[in-house]
Amino acid sequence: MNRGNIPQQATEPQDVRLWEEDTPATNPEEIAHYFDRLWPLLRSITGDGVRHTLDILSELVPMERHEIPSGTNVFDWTVPQEWVVRDAFILAPDGKRILDIAKNNLHLLNYSIPFRGEVSRAELDQNLHSLPELPQAIPYVTSYYEPRWGFCLSQDQRDGLPEGTYQVVIDTDHIDGSLTYGEAVLPGTETGEVLISTNVCHPSLANNELSGPLVSAFLYRRLASMKERRLTYRFVFIPETIGCIVFLSTRGQHLRDNLVAGYSVTCIGDDAPFTYKRSRAGNSLADRAAIYVLSQEDGIGSSILDFFPDGGSDERQYCSPGFDLPVGSLMRSMYLKYPEYHNSLDNREFISFQAMSRSIDVYYRVMVALDINLTYLNLMPWGEPQLGKRGLYTTLGAVDRSRSNSALRWLLNFADGDHDLLSIAERSGQSMGNLHASAQACLKAGL
Repeated sequence: MNRGNIPQQATEPQDVRLWEEDTPATNPEEIAHYFDRLWPLLRSITGDGVRHTLDILSELVPMERHEIPSGTNVFDWTVPQEWVVRDAFILAPDGKRILDIAKNNLHLLNYSIPFRGEVSRAELDQNLHSLPELPQAIPYVTSYYEPRWGFCLSQDQRDGLPEGTYQVVIDTDHIDGSLTYGEAVLPGTETGEVLISTNVCHPSLANNELSGPLVSAFLYRRLASMKERRLTYRFVFIPETIGCIVFLSTRGQHLRDNLVAGYSVTCIGDDAPFTYKRSRAGNSLADRAAIYVLSQEDGIGSSILDFFPDGGSDERQYCSPGFDLPVGSLMRSMYLKYPEYHNSLDNREFISFQAMSRSIDVYYRVMVALDINLTYLNLMPWGEPQLGKRGLYTTLGAVDRSRSNSALRWLLNFADGDHDLLSIAERSGQSMGNLHASAQACLKAGL
């Protein structure tokens, strides 16, 4: 039978999920491999710990290294001296070596000044830090901008220290060196940029520190494998606060001119539900894309928070009033909100490499949503264009309620030059994948 003249139903893929393309998911075992190499490094806001961390991450991200000399003035701040650490420990009255940085680098007060001498139990106690509410945890404590020496230990260990004379050895220096950060750019066909910013300054903290650079590095590799990118993606690996301020002193105006969306990547490594903290603007494209993707994910749960400057990470710097950049933060267990935060309980057992791989997936989907988010203009806006003769709709006189054709109708009605795909998806409930596929079909049809 000759069917050549019988009208056929126009077909389009149902529920297109554009991000399920040929970019491989990240193997949790590979993440674990890099975690185990990064974990023992003694990081701070300056020094070789940061450089060694960037050396390892550079195997995944071919980044440019920046060295900012000590004493450089950046806005209201000054780049501090570089911290050099050789050894740190205490000899107890019985001669036993305790609080040895070689066994746990959280034992030393971060940025501690050098000290050698004998002290009594009472004198030592004035320079010890512990957490009575978490008696088995070693706290992470810093003193970047006030010279002092000290050690951190569990409350249980502190309570067990006997009276007597202790010998303290802290072999450190503060020298005129530099602050180091890494930067990598994946160019797109357009100059609009997406910023991925993460920190490389905390020693031996899993969710609060290493999850951020690991998710960012593997996200870079996944975006690099895309066949094409519309947007440009800028990745920065920086010490928290002072590193971000340094970065903004060199890239701030460029970001103001070109940034489409940005994310501060931290606390993204455990298996808790996702938390999204909005940018200062509250409804930036960064916010809309992240919230949309979270709404499309099955079984992950999420909570959405308004921006707040009281606590947090580098989103405070990006969203400071002088810059007011569209930068939010997509996290899991958020800083300050989980007992393991900033202490030794935030360790390998606390995180999940499987969950971290899922976090990379979600961040990648946010990037894809941003990349396909264009604003279209219907070239035939006076009534509906005839779709059947263009192969975009059935020519049979039947009711067609397919989801793909529904997306097509929504697209054509709101393709008025004022609504981007994301806004149409938000209003219609249609997936961005379907809307994008419909837009491609309309482009081919000259609509």
